[in-house]
Amino acid sequence: MTGHGHGHGHGHGYAPTWSEARRRARDCAEPLPAVTLPSDGTLGHALAAPLTALTDLPPFDTSAMDGWAVAGPGPWHVGSEAVLAGDRPALLAEGSAVAIATGARLPVGATSVLRREHGELAGRSGTLHDRSGSTEPVPPGRDIRPRGQECGTGDLLLPAGATVTPSALGLAAAAGYDTLAVHRRPTVELLVLGDELLHSGPPRDGRIRDALGPLLPPWLHSLGADVTSHRTVMDDPTRLAEAIRESPVDFLHPTLRAAGARLLVDSVAVRPGHPMLLAELPPHADGRARRLVGLPGNPLAAVAGVLTLAAPLLRRLGGHAAAAPLHVRAGAALPGHPTHTRLLPVRRAGDAVLPLPFGGPAMLRGLALADGLAVVPPGGAQQGTAVELLPVPGQRPAPGP
Repeated sequence: MTGHGHGHGHGHGYAPTWSEARRRARDCAEPLPAVTLPSDGTLGHALAAPLTALTDLPPFDTSAMDGWAVAGPGPWHVGSEAVLAGDRPALLAEGSAVAIATGARLPVGATSVLRREHGELAGRSGTLHDRSGSTEPVPPGRDIRPRGQECGTGDLLLPAGATVTPSALGLAAAAGYDTLAVHRRPTVELLVLGDELLHSGPPRDGRIRDALGPLLPPWLHSLGADVTSHRTVMDDPTRLAEAIRESPVDFLHPTLRAAGARLLVDSVAVRPGHPMLLAELPPHADGRARRLVGLPGNPLAAVAGVLTLAAPLLRRLGGHAAAAPLHVRAGAALPGHPTHTRLLPVRRAGDAVLPLPFGGPAMLRGLALADGLAVVPPGGAQQGTAVELLPVPGQRPAPGP
């Protein structure tokens, strides 16, 4: 993946629409092979096979409350023992009760659980009465989580292509998994081109700070990729040639043609970021497939390139299922481009979104405050209309309408 300080020029042919360019990026690749890893090493990967329950959940009847497991109608005789989580309780006879903790296994013979606040016990080992105020007996099954309430053995928990989130890791552990079959994560080498880029201090002497170097790696990681290399390459033919020889990717139009690359996208009808490109490169020496995403150098334009081409490509390579678009309501008119889709930083305002200032291609101020980027159709979007929202990594997405 390359980001260039000056942009890499315009394509000379038909520029696909934003939606068409995203479709081409996703369709040009197949998911990477599956690997089986310890579950705790799969966070962020996509499941390569459906996750099915290896056991009933819960695996036995459990108490949903602290209180007493009771057998039959009260009052009940209570012994001195208590049932804690992890215990294997003894049989509970009719007319008896035993103290029980939330999540503990229910004794065989128990018909319901009497909550602690509803019970009154005469002595440590004595008679338990129901003081809930009800004149009816405690109904069978009350405050019991029955075996298999959440799922039964073999039930589908998550489909193939689902992202392994912290919650998914917990579910997999609860369902009995120690390892998971997941797709490999795609790897990215990031090349940032430009003589004018500084890496410390304020801009000076006609040179500017590199904003893409700090911005892009965490964004790419959030898309399921591992950034294996990040280099700045000067605008010098010799140095570019050296980078090409050393890198598993090649870049820019002349070099791409010389390398036998096939251009899949050469500019997109989107603002900012229209001079982006996507190319399929000859395989690496070890047989690995290679694709290149060329990004404009202006920071917000580069972000547009990531969202348009890199995001669908990386999610597809990683085996992630295509997510349903998130739509929100425009709380005010969203300005657009006359003929191109516009990606506009917006902020949340209740159940709607509002445009932010500082949304020019070279600006990051609006993006830093944004809850997402609105996909504004050509001509703009009127107040009250629904628009697609692209979340910004690390920032909260706006709610749906």
